[in-house]
Amino acid sequence: MSIKQKFLSFALLLAVILSGIQTSPAAALAPSITGVSPATVSNASDVDVTISGSDFEVNNVAVMLMPGSINLPIKSWSTTSLVVTVPAGTAANVYSLQVINKPNDPSPEIETYSPFTVQSVPTAPPVTFGRPQLQVRSYRTNVGEIRYGQAFNLVVRLENAGQLKALNVQANFTSADLAPVKSGGVSVIGGIEAGGSADASQQMTAVTSLASKDSVLVDVNVSYYDEKGTNYTEKFTLRVPVVATSYVAAATPTPTGLKRSQLVINTYQTDVEILQPGSLFTLELSVQNVGNSSARGVTMIVGGGSAGSSPNGTPQPGGVSGGSGEFTNFAPVGTSNIQSLGDFAPGAGLIASQKLIVNVSTNPGAYPMKITFAYLDEQGNTINDEQVITLLVYNLPNVDVSFYQPIGPLYAGQPNFLPLQVVNLGKKMNVLGTMKVSSNNGMMENAQSLVGSLEAGGYFTLDAMVYPDSPGPLELTINIDYTDDFNQPRTIVKTLTLDVMEMEMPPFDPNFPEGEGGDYPPLEPEETFWQKAWRFILGLFGLDSGKPVEQPGPMYPEEEPMPRPVMPQG
Repeated sequence: MSIKQKFLSFALLLAVILSGIQTSPAAALAPSITGVSPATVSNASDVDVTISGSDFEVNNVAVMLMPGSINLPIKSWSTTSLVVTVPAGTAANVYSLQVINKPNDPSPEIETYSPFTVQSVPTAPPVTFGRPQLQVRSYRTNVGEIRYGQAFNLVVRLENAGQLKALNVQANFTSADLAPVKSGGVSVIGGIEAGGSADASQQMTAVTSLASKDSVLVDVNVSYYDEKGTNYTEKFTLRVPVVATSYVAAATPTPTGLKRSQLVINTYQTDVEILQPGSLFTLELSVQNVGNSSARGVTMIVGGGSAGSSPNGTPQPGGVSGGSGEFTNFAPVGTSNIQSLGDFAPGAGLIASQKLIVNVSTNPGAYPMKITFAYLDEQGNTINDEQVITLLVYNLPNVDVSFYQPIGPLYAGQPNFLPLQVVNLGKKMNVLGTMKVSSNNGMMENAQSLVGSLEAGGYFTLDAMVYPDSPGPLELTINIDYTDDFNQPRTIVKTLTLDVMEMEMPPFDPNFPEGEGGDYPPLEPEETFWQKAWRFILGLFGLDSGKPVEQPGPMYPEEEPMPRPVMPQG
């Protein structure tokens, strides 16, 4: 057999072997599971579960729960991550989670993760509703029937018929025929326990003729709060008996309206939008005299207080008391809680401010604050106008978003690992919602997860993947949703900036030339013992004893023409 025929037979045999290798099915890779998040889910609704690992078959992989062979739908997949959905209503049990590569093959590769728990949601017990509920139990006057020009006290007994305590109870008396004396028509009661009662007293006098009348109507508007800061208002209409007075026309004096001053807080605001424990802020109050008489020597007392007077109404020297106010949650800073505002003409107003600090031990909630305005009216009587405002205190999460290990170079068009972590820098546990990572220059993978509760100093990690579109700055935006202390949705937004580099090409290796016709580098064949001995003998006689080098020839051998088959002679 000639050399060409031998080479032809060898080429045919090699082609048959290569065709058998190419047509034989590829064996399934064995998947590997490194983590499942979350590993415990509820069956109340559909839950997305992220499976991390390696060697997952893209477009040819299945995920099942055993026992029961429950097939889980796959939402997204890659070779290192699978996102599957556990349907609502899945039976509560402790399962084994299986990842199956090429499930339709006779011998698929299976990786098992255990335990994977599905929990049922217990039925919440019915919530018992409760609230404070004030009603008028009785009312009376100290004179029986009232007369024109006669001052009297109207006493109303309020009863709490609700299930919770009523806080900061305040009653406002108004009437078309009667006018309040001294207190401005506002009576502050304080708190009334559930089932308890308290009296609201108001001194009043008739300002119109009571001729041909046997009674007058008085409206009592009551406002109060419950322990959660919810505001309630009630309105009661009282009928007060009067003595009808007849007058001789010539002797009837021209009535002059009652003149009195009354300071009211129209609006208030703080220079810090969100108050938190430890916040230093300035409270600004818009104060106006809505009465028809001047208020002299007005003193504002933050936290509540009073200006003392003698039994006959004469103000006492140094009689302003502001040290008995409530300062548990808010305390004055820089100045005391007492400020002199000067005189207020009828209709005049100004902006009063007080620098305060929120106590670091204050819990989130709505806190009422009492403000007292002590002054003298035009007759020299001491007046204390007391009002209540409400300040909201939050405790928002204080978190840091960064990388838990150094980031290597990022290349355009290549997958780049992002080891993100969220650290709770606050002093209390916080419950956070969904963490989402987005980019302005690339595609994200495994970029969303539920954070959950973080203890003080605790952390949460998210191993995301980014595929940058082009070199240059890469801006990552991290959004973390949560609900604040007043059940309002909020979002924490953090931004991280990275640099993306151009993909580097490997350097040219002259030992491996490219293109057709290139030659392989010289090969050194392996020597036997006798070959080494023969080279030693040649060296003794001064002959060439160098190690032979085999030249393999060109990378692409030239093909010889096929011989023309010889037809048999017949």
